[in-house]
Amino acid sequence: MTSDTTVRRPQRAIPGWLAPLSLTWCGLGLAVAAYLTYEHYTGSITLACPASGAVDCAKVTSSAWSSILGIPVAPLGLVFFAVMLVLCLPGLLRRRSAALDVARLGFCGIGLLTALYLLWAELFQIHAICLWCTGVHVLTFLLFVTLLFGLVLSEPES
Repeated sequence: MTSDTTVRRPQRAIPGWLAPLSLTWCGLGLAVAAYLTYEHYTGSITLACPASGAVDCAKVTSSAWSSILGIPVAPLGLVFFAVMLVLCLPGLLRRRSAALDVARLGFCGIGLLTALYLLWAELFQIHAICLWCTGVHVLTFLLFVTLLFGLVLSEPES
């Protein structure tokens, strides 16, 4: 006779839209960040973006502002969305864990602050906008808002 010693972690009811929507933002962010990482390491020779003064992806992605502490921002974006993808897996979203909630929102908040910093650099230092970077910034904002509302609307299961 064997006994079942499996410990089940408490779950919580999350809104039905939270996992698919957050995973969608993460997947799209991963795709764009992967493209920007590829472009970074190939010298942006195939960067699909117009160069019309205010919009100039090559100017942005090759500027001094395209790295933080010597690390290119494109691979940092790739790591950010990969980590967020894992943190937004349905099983982890349902766990009743304040530490996971703080980690998820905190890490996403760091990503959002980084996006705001990079937007500031584009507008006031580089004087050009990268449409691909803007896509990453918008996806980061959408992910943060989605997670924030999802956390507020989550209810403990009885």
